[in-house]
Amino acid sequence: AKWALISCCVSSLCVAGLCRIPLIRRRSARQLVEEKGLSDEIRRKFSYNPAAKFLSRKEQSPVPMTFDPDTTYSGVIGIGTPPQFFKVLFDTGSSDLWVPSVRCTSSSCAGHLKFNSSASSTFQAASKPFKISYKSGFASGSTGYDTIKVRMKLQLCTFYTPLTSSMQHRITDTGLCVVVVGLPFSNVTLDGGISILDNMWNQGIIPQNMFSMYLSSSVEGSVLILGGTDSSHYTGSIKWIPLYHTSNLWNIQIQSIPINGNTVACAGRCEAVVDSGTSVIIGSDEEISNINGWLGAIPDQYGAAAVSCFNTNLLPDIVFNINGSSFSLPPAAYIMKSGSGCTTGFAAGPWILGEVFMRHFYTAFDVGNKMVGFAQAV
Repeated sequence: AKWALISCCVSSLCVAGLCRIPLIRRRSARQLVEEKGLSDEIRRKFSYNPAAKFLSRKEQSPVPMTFDPDTTYSGVIGIGTPPQFFKVLFDTGSSDLWVPSVRCTSSSCAGHLKFNSSASSTFQAASKPFKISYKSGFASGSTGYDTIKVRMKLQLCTFYTPLTSSMQHRITDTGLCVVVVGLPFSNVTLDGGISILDNMWNQGIIPQNMFSMYLSSSVEGSVLILGGTDSSHYTGSIKWIPLYHTSNLWNIQIQSIPINGNTVACAGRCEAVVDSGTSVIIGSDEEISNINGWLGAIPDQYGAAAVSCFNTNLLPDIVFNINGSSFSLPPAAYIMKSGSGCTTGFAAGPWILGEVFMRHFYTAFDVGNKMVGFAQAV
């Protein structure tokens, strides 16, 4: 299978200096496979490891290619001139942009739009070799240049056209979003290039080197705002949190997590990544088991924490104490319902605050001041 890996700038319809990219909350891959009666088969064949993408990546070293079956938000970008449009996941937990290539003949690419560099008048080929080995295959190719478009304005961007021989997960029958746009804290992408946001900031497209996300529970209404924040999507003030152990990721420190006044996790503080590319809240196995125990959850055959769908409103709030502020998550925010029942939005792994947290709290990512901000979403 042949793919294109892109790290570049994005611009959009800008009002008062802010560039707004509408996001749609689609059905998750889990919901789609459940509808097709493939849920058991998919879970057996393709395990989900939310920590995989945070492993250290070195050229020629194994790197896992995974997907989150419950991520749901996507926007649209155009690549090239005239633009070829793709549905993408904007991921604060990664640095790069993946897109299928027209040269992909694998079943992994079947049914998905593919980028055709020959059809773009602004495409510029380059000679830099590119190769990454994966646990499930490899990616290789050469450097190229092209433009990225979101609604209006075009900007020059850098991207790669590597080839992959296989993929670890099935994407042909699930309608998954197969293009990922990384929005890391650091401006360094996989190849050492400039990230999308920094490219926009350097070109004077946005007023501040920051972005924010409003993730609605409805199909429409969610938005990625490049260059600032929008107070119409939250109440009160944004509580700003300095980054902890600054890296390529949006790391913060959680002071404690109590339920009904009892500390159930992070008693000695814990470091967490704020990640729009992860659907749930993830934490250490022991502490997540403790949280789920307080909620009366019982592991199902796949390890998910199942609860009764009746009277979930009687479950307690879960409080995240972060940098002197308390962020209370009610059961309506952390209980996930599907055709197969209800589960908690907590899973084992390294600490990650994903969609479950970000739907309840409007989230701002400030590159310039090295901070993450949370406010009560509306």
